[in-house]
Amino acid sequence: MTSRRLTVAGRVALLIRAGLIAGLVLAGLSYPLAALAGMGVKAGTDALQAMPEELTEVPTAQTTYVYANDGKTLLTMFYEEHRKQTALKHMSPYVIKAIVASEDSRFYEHNGVDAKGVARAFVANQQAGGVSQGASTLTMQYVRMALRDSARTPKEALEATEQTATRKLREMRMAIEVEQRLSKEQILERYLNTAYFGHRAYGIFAASQVFFSKAPKDLTLTEAALLAGLVKAPSAYDPATKDQRAARQRRNYVIDQMLKMGSITPDQAAAAKKSKIKLRLTAPPNDCVSVPAAHNDWGFFCDYFKSWWREQPAFGRTAQEREENLRRGGYRVVTSIDPGIQKHAMKHVLDKEKRGSPFAHGQVVVQPGTGRLVSMAVNRRYSLDQKNNGRHSDRRTGRDTKGNYPNTVNPLLGGGSMAGYQAGSTFKIFTMLAALEAGMPLRTSFYSPERFYSQYITAPGPATCGTHWCPKNSSKSMTGNQTMWSGFGKSVNTYFVQLEQRVGADKAVRMAERLGLRWRTEVDRRLATPEHAAGWGAFTLGVSDATPVEMANVFATLAAEGRYCEPLPVVSIRNPDDTHAVHDGKLVAAPRCHRELAVDVARAATDAARCVTGYGSARGSCGGWGTSEMVHATLRRPVAGKSGTTDGNKTAWFSGYTPELAAAAFVADPDNPEHVVGTSRGTISKFTVAQTLRDALEGQPKTKFTPPSDKLVW
Repeated sequence: MTSRRLTVAGRVALLIRAGLIAGLVLAGLSYPLAALAGMGVKAGTDALQAMPEELTEVPTAQTTYVYANDGKTLLTMFYEEHRKQTALKHMSPYVIKAIVASEDSRFYEHNGVDAKGVARAFVANQQAGGVSQGASTLTMQYVRMALRDSARTPKEALEATEQTATRKLREMRMAIEVEQRLSKEQILERYLNTAYFGHRAYGIFAASQVFFSKAPKDLTLTEAALLAGLVKAPSAYDPATKDQRAARQRRNYVIDQMLKMGSITPDQAAAAKKSKIKLRLTAPPNDCVSVPAAHNDWGFFCDYFKSWWREQPAFGRTAQEREENLRRGGYRVVTSIDPGIQKHAMKHVLDKEKRGSPFAHGQVVVQPGTGRLVSMAVNRRYSLDQKNNGRHSDRRTGRDTKGNYPNTVNPLLGGGSMAGYQAGSTFKIFTMLAALEAGMPLRTSFYSPERFYSQYITAPGPATCGTHWCPKNSSKSMTGNQTMWSGFGKSVNTYFVQLEQRVGADKAVRMAERLGLRWRTEVDRRLATPEHAAGWGAFTLGVSDATPVEMANVFATLAAEGRYCEPLPVVSIRNPDDTHAVHDGKLVAAPRCHRELAVDVARAATDAARCVTGYGSARGSCGGWGTSEMVHATLRRPVAGKSGTTDGNKTAWFSGYTPELAAAAFVADPDNPEHVVGTSRGTISKFTVAQTLRDALEGQPKTKFTPPSDKLVW
């Protein structure tokens, strides 16, 4: 290492002996003559020896590309500096010739520092009486960019670009070291992937996209010359302005330089200089607010994906670091969203509730057995612009207060800080699962009166009688003996309160947690604690908040016969080198599944849930009717599920599933939970789920559910 160190320092020392360092001063480098010219050979060499020998190169920031599940449909990109690493062999030969002619015509002759170029600049600047030429080689420019990109502090960034003797000496020394370590082709490739071309385009790939909407390999002579001319001063030579004279003059200068070097013929140069500048400008999307306008509804899925990414330890130690890596890491992400299913979902959501309604109507569709989210649809536009939004539905907020409709970026379907919405009787599934797991069979029967005086002390819930909670049924026709089949199919409140008393409310709460529910309000968190859960009688009627993502995934677990999978918005994640992203030896994008329920427990719950939809149970009597018989009538294939409305019809839900897909839909006012949706909206979630699943599964075989064993039937 010592001999190499002396070699590098010695080469720069030779420049000092030749008096060329002093020439650099007047070559436009703006540092005092005395600082270098008076240094002398020994002092100059000693100063060089004290400087870092090798260039520390860090990976440059690259753009992350995010696609739909087909791997082709671009959702959006994430970047701080729009850049994609491109090999030299994938660049037009004109690009390489143009950048060398423009920035360093003796690139292939020098060893990092061009002594002749320094002398030429010295003479030219002496004659001009000021700065007319610089002396930085392509290699020195690359060193400067690499030092800037590897800076860890503002001070280091300043030192990388400030016009001082020390900076220039360090640049020269490192340039010589780089030339010893890398080939000319490697230096050119790194330079062209690092240079800034304006319009937030870093590197030739981004520049080709931004200015010409094409790949670097397809750039013509005139296009390559135009881009090469931008590197010197992107703003001064910007072609995307009304007056393109400066850009054209700079382009033609580059073409003349290419001709001087013999890179092109006189005829090519003449024709190129006569051609007009023809741009095909592209504004690369960035972040979720930039999803394609025609598919603005993808923004809510994109937002969920970003929230999920921020939670993944594979991409950093903190949420902030993970998001920075998303914008700098150059990943290729194939998400789970299915454009076809999303299209069906949006159609049926908007058919029921238009974007201008203060009521949000949304739906999430999940793939059982993987947890992958294939659709997230809601009757809103994903946008920060709220100036034309409707008035807030809670009039107490003031006349001028805007509501979050039709434009919002609130995570209405899950994945953010919103608590969700009270899910009503869909929560009866947790009580039934807890009972089945405890060995209580589907035939478990209770006489279910119109109103039931429970053992639970008064707690937040739909009905109280003195000191005790006493819920009632929605219809007198529900009075009588009920089993899990009929009690679930008709959604008999007083049956499920008795079932909850038998198994324990805390068991129902714990079951919900096991299947992915999280408590996001102070009330829910307090009541879910071990010291309060056993007394939370109203839990079975869905007084707690839940998100559509959570509820769709609960029923996806039943469709997968008890195999729970975390909600997952991705299919694959590849690093810039095309390897799969891995954490702790596992693919980050792989489904994260485990058995949470016994197969027979899940099958028994499904048998009861078939009663709800009109499909009918395989093993018992549904009692003559179900609350959502239009679901099977619409879908015409095996289907199970559960509807749910809250006290006073403040929300209306339906969660349904086939063996292939599970979905949860809701209607509620996110701005004002007290804004009643009314009975007229009580069925729209049922139809939305049924129609979406029907269209999504059209043409696929009709898979049947497997009935439970006798153990959980009789």
